[in-house]
Amino acid sequence: MFSVLPPRNCLVAAALSLVLTRLSCSSLSVQDIPHIATYFGTKTRYEEVNPHLLRDVLSVNKSVLKPPPTEGCSPVHLTAVIRHGSRYPTVKNIRRIQKLSELVRREASRGSGGSGGWLQDIQSRWEMWYTEDMDGQLVMKGRDDLRQLAVRLSTLFPSLLSEENMSRISFRSSSKHRCVSSVEAFQEGLQQLWRRPVLQYSHQVDDELMRFFERCRGYVEGVENNRTALLEVEKFKQGEEMEAVRRRMAERLGLPQHRLTSDLVEAAFFLCSYELSIRSLHSAWCFLFDESDAKVLEYKSDLKQYWKRSHGHVISSLSSCPLFHHVFRTLDKAGRPRRSTDASPEPASILVGHAETLLPLLSLLGLYKDQTPPTANNYHTQHGRSFRTSLIVPYAANLLFVLYDCQRGPRLQLLVNESPVRFPGLEAEDAPLYRDVRATYRHLLDGCDFHRECEGRPRGRGPNTEL
Repeated sequence: MFSVLPPRNCLVAAALSLVLTRLSCSSLSVQDIPHIATYFGTKTRYEEVNPHLLRDVLSVNKSVLKPPPTEGCSPVHLTAVIRHGSRYPTVKNIRRIQKLSELVRREASRGSGGSGGWLQDIQSRWEMWYTEDMDGQLVMKGRDDLRQLAVRLSTLFPSLLSEENMSRISFRSSSKHRCVSSVEAFQEGLQQLWRRPVLQYSHQVDDELMRFFERCRGYVEGVENNRTALLEVEKFKQGEEMEAVRRRMAERLGLPQHRLTSDLVEAAFFLCSYELSIRSLHSAWCFLFDESDAKVLEYKSDLKQYWKRSHGHVISSLSSCPLFHHVFRTLDKAGRPRRSTDASPEPASILVGHAETLLPLLSLLGLYKDQTPPTANNYHTQHGRSFRTSLIVPYAANLLFVLYDCQRGPRLQLLVNESPVRFPGLEAEDAPLYRDVRATYRHLLDGCDFHRECEGRPRGRGPNTEL
């Protein structure tokens, strides 16, 4: 499926939005940002991972590109796997928020919480405005996320993401509305940068690549629909750390603890994150939580992502085999020696999906795998863990594969959220020889058969001991 749209005046709107956002972000006070903003898991703003963007949304640090300085390297290809930008809550969370709103309104009208307390304060300062038709759609801030990312990447790779190359850059997206809107916004950012008079979108919808997890029967049966697969999450949800957060929130609101379920506690926490990511507001809900509360709620979210989408179960990462193979096929073509009569390689491949797209692929690559897996019982020893979704897959998260042409042969560098990350097993170099990267992942390049892994015996029930 292809989409080509030439809306009138979109270029002017995109350019104006980019300028206004740059001005507003550069003057944003740190005091306006909730003290718990870095703990929102997959609902974290991209700026919390890269705080320098709060001063200038288009700032680029070219020193993150690290090919060997003595080999005369030049970038020849970029593959970017990108998560969609900031979005509205999904229907499931909107319904939770609605229940919380009704509870607060009902209890405030009864005089619960005492005069001038937290409950009355939230009731007076916040009004329910989320509706079910919003259901995960991209917000304006989300469009800005992708426009700005496009400009920064074009600044970082001017020879690849250039106006001359536009017709040879491929764009693929998940079919979800927030992803389609994101891939369009990315193109808006590029065309605004190049001052093109007519804005056009061209992309391919490809759920086989970007929503592979839905098509993997072994994953769906072994993890998604397996009640025991997320046992650690359920145990932590009922554990002492979560109960303590629930108790403290009930006390602050002046409510009996039994009125607040753990789902409603999480809804209040998410409200703080949504108000920030959608409206750049420091919501009244944020003041219900201190940093220790936020760390517990982040850990609960990380447990879910770890055991559902990442290293927790073998099949979760193996389900990303189609995307893994697609990336390396694209890199193979870009790095292959060419005759003078051969067509130039594709300069860039832009793939827009979800946190659920990125996490399995990152796991398959062996990234963010701590020596001790997170469980319901080891929260207090996990504060230094590398698997923090707040830092790995915020809105607009991106995994960049940069292929260089160098004197000794092609080299490949990996960046996550525009910061260098080294390949597991090749930690001595920022940009190892491509042949060494392929050798490291030979077992996956020669294997990792989607049909065999996904249609064979269910493998989701045991922990990941193979990758």
